[in-house]
Amino acid sequence: MSTLYVVGTPIGNLGDMSPRAIETLEQVDFIAAEDTRVTLKLLNHFGIKKPMVSYFEHNKEYRGQIICDRIRAGESCAIVTDAGMPCISDPGELLIKQCEEYSIKTVVVPGPSAVISALCVSGLSTGRFCFEGFLSVNKKSRFDHLEKLLHEERTMIFYEAPHKLPNTLKDLYDFFGERKLTIARELTKLHEEIIRTTTKKAVELYVDNPLKGEIVLILEGKVAEKESEYTLKDAVEIAEKLIKDGLKPTDAAKEASKITKIRKNDIYKELI
Repeated sequence: MSTLYVVGTPIGNLGDMSPRAIETLEQVDFIAAEDTRVTLKLLNHFGIKKPMVSYFEHNKEYRGQIICDRIRAGESCAIVTDAGMPCISDPGELLIKQCEEYSIKTVVVPGPSAVISALCVSGLSTGRFCFEGFLSVNKKSRFDHLEKLLHEERTMIFYEAPHKLPNTLKDLYDFFGERKLTIARELTKLHEEIIRTTTKKAVELYVDNPLKGEIVLILEGKVAEKESEYTLKDAVEIAEKLIKDGLKPTDAAKEASKITKIRKNDIYKELI
């Protein structure tokens, strides 16, 4: 059938390859692979012989068109990435859009995902989260990205290359201060390691002693400030008592604000 199958592949452990994924790769007419050399090892392991075409960031525009033309002519194709789910931080995203333009049927064959796997073992909130991919190496773009996340309350997930990790850890601490941070390294592989720490401790431990392997960073979102247990009336009464004790109204309002977490200006306005 003329279909594009989006097939998840292992992120490190070949035992995670699903029977359905194997069956799909055996049955399609051809496979679109991010790196045909990597995918060939996977196919050889499972005894699959199938023609492949390369499909990656720098050829996705014209190669996507060729893939769509072949599917429209009656062939079926499976797209795979080197590891994990295609289309997540991956050029396969464009191929799905091209298939939509031609009304080509798409079927997902789910498999391992570093994003979800890392989040599950992070120890951080999983109820609401956002995936932010790789941070740009361009300093302005990178800082703009981080600045937009300053008030993000959801758990944030980033991919990072090991040689860029020291700078990323410093940037996370500089922008977000001390927050909980989980570093998931080499997921599903022999040297898998889950490090639950903070941005501050991570800078102290790993900037000068960088970690190796594939890295996923899971950062705690901004903790919403609790509403004050005091009312404005309570704050004004506290300020009035402080004035009786000899403080000036401005100083009394300031001290009452520290106690109640109610804005100093609001308290001062009520006083005068």
